[in-house]
Amino acid sequence: MSRHRLSRRFDPLWTLPLLVVLTLACASTPDKRIAKQQSLFDSYPADVQATIRSGKVALGYDQDMVRMALGEPDETSTELTPQGEILTWGYTKSSPGISIGLGGGSLGGGIGVGGGVGVGSGPKKNYTAIVQFREGKVSNVRYFED
Repeated sequence: MSRHRLSRRFDPLWTLPLLVVLTLACASTPDKRIAKQQSLFDSYPADVQATIRSGKVALGYDQDMVRMALGEPDETSTELTPQGEILTWGYTKSSPGISIGLGGGSLGGGIGVGGGVGVGSGPKKNYTAIVQFREGKVSNVRYFED
């Protein structure tokens, strides 16, 4: 009677889809962010609630409203101007980098050909929104299309 052992080797083919599913499951959405501060959200007028639910912000919104709509900023900066301090929040998303390679060679009369495809979270970073605050209120908003 022969015994078969299950192989527990690492299989990279199922790893990428698993990582994608886990990332999407953990992704922050306006509804998830609203639920964490439901009573504050309920205190806003209906038009403000609708804008936040859509993942957008408007002039005059405070930082809590922006966090509910867009989440935590990926980048922040402060600028001092003659009119006062400007706080800027940048929202970004990274695009995966894809590369394709093909190689060949010979050694001792034999010929070898190889190829490969690589996917990574390369350095390409795209802004989705930039929000500026003056005196704690949104004074400028820029959205960027995909």
